[in-house]
Amino acid sequence: MAEATTNTADFWFDPICPFAWATSRWLEEVQQVRDITVTWHVMSLSVLNENKDDLPENYREMLERGWGPVRVVTAAGEQHGQDAVKRLYDALGTQLHVNKVEDYTEAIRLALDDAGLPADLADYATQEVYDEQLRASHEDGINRVGQDVGTPVVAFNGTAFFGPVITRIPRGEEAGTLWDATVTLAGFPGFFELKRSRTEDPQAS
Repeated sequence: MAEATTNTADFWFDPICPFAWATSRWLEEVQQVRDITVTWHVMSLSVLNENKDDLPENYREMLERGWGPVRVVTAAGEQHGQDAVKRLYDALGTQLHVNKVEDYTEAIRLALDDAGLPADLADYATQEVYDEQLRASHEDGINRVGQDVGTPVVAFNGTAFFGPVITRIPRGEEAGTLWDATVTLAGFPGFFELKRSRTEDPQAS
């Protein structure tokens, strides 16, 4: 009998993105019902859109503020390791998407405390110290799927896609069933895209 193979997911996220948050919570559910390992990586909507001139003003303003959270997560990873990336993402996403904290500076402060990480990591929100590492992680993810997508990017056993974009978080075996279907699609070399117009916003929990 062949040994069971552990599946892998590499997940690229921008902490401010509600769609990435919903997908990340799905992957957490999957880990409860399937033998998978997930590695968490930063990407940035601010980097992705920095050379685009046709963005609405309110979206451009959000992207300017959006450098802060992803820079702090990057700094946490550089200084405290991969585990800190996940801990801080969980805490920061909870503040931004579940608790609806709109002030990114306050969300960062609260999240660092919740994650048990040093408060002075918040200083990196306005610093470019780790921007090279942030951009490298972003490019690693986006180059697997192309420039005309957003976040999240997920690589299933090495095959990457934008998404899945979900608005409701599957629980239990339903999460596992969606995982199985996604892995099946990823295993077909000629499969590239499924899409339909979205009619609802993502739920945070």
